[in-house]
Amino acid sequence: MIWAYPDIRLTLVLAGVFVLLYFIYLSRFWSINRRLKVEKQRLFTKLTIRTAYFILFLIAFAGPSIGNSFKEVKEEGKDIFIAVDLSQSMNATDIGPSRLQRIKFELKNLINSFPSDRIGLIIFSSEAYMQCPLTFDQAVIQLYIDGLNTGLVPNAGTDLSAPLRMALDRFLKDESQEVKAKSIILISDGENFGDDLDGVISDLSDNNIKVFSLGIGTQKGSQIPRGNGFVIDPKTGTPAITKLESQSLRLAASETSGEYFEISDEYQQLGDLISTIDRLEGGVANTRMVEASSNKYFYFLLGALALALLDMILPIKTIKL
Repeated sequence: MIWAYPDIRLTLVLAGVFVLLYFIYLSRFWSINRRLKVEKQRLFTKLTIRTAYFILFLIAFAGPSIGNSFKEVKEEGKDIFIAVDLSQSMNATDIGPSRLQRIKFELKNLINSFPSDRIGLIIFSSEAYMQCPLTFDQAVIQLYIDGLNTGLVPNAGTDLSAPLRMALDRFLKDESQEVKAKSIILISDGENFGDDLDGVISDLSDNNIKVFSLGIGTQKGSQIPRGNGFVIDPKTGTPAITKLESQSLRLAASETSGEYFEISDEYQQLGDLISTIDRLEGGVANTRMVEASSNKYFYFLLGALALALLDMILPIKTIKL
């Protein structure tokens, strides 16, 4: 016999409490009725019934498993590429301490929410680079996230299509034979200077790969720090102002059956993003039969309830007048 909850200490404590309380009950009963004739045999019968169903309750509580049964277990999983914008505008401070620092903090919570899924990391600006391929190793992903900074990529504008195309290519070339749900988390302030966004979105949709966009920034925007000064707009000669532009991010999400989320002065939706991805049905990667013990606690519980009910509706007289 196998016990689901083999807590001997707790069982002994409960048994001790029962014995103590029942001893107090018998002492008071004997004290009150010491001048009356007590039917000792009937009192013993009542004690036996109560002790029996208490023991049955304890056995049911411990979860006895008798015999074995076979169950089919389906192993499910998801593949997720996280694409992070590392253009200069991600240094803006309209989201404190900066857009990028906030994203790095939030990504750690996101990674911890998917311990059984493969996650990869892509960084991009005008070009995209594979920072970490799909992996189950969360420690490696966390290490790469800690090292994110805008100096890792060329900064000649932002092309949202580049990381989406790279993720699509990696998904299609994946040698794993496991069928998994595939999605991309696209994180950016939305500025897009690429010209192939519509084409890659169409390809993602054809391959059932969802894009979940996370916009970071505010409508008011802010200047972009660089060194001891700010990035200068060459057209005006004044500090450039970067604002959240969500149109392209919303398009990528809606056309691939994904969703758009935002971190701004109005919304803090990373938790919603995590919940949405968590609800995705992972593809069935494998099925296997496992041998499991068969828990029979119900029979002991039913017996205990029957004796307790009998004790209540058919009280045994313990005093003979």
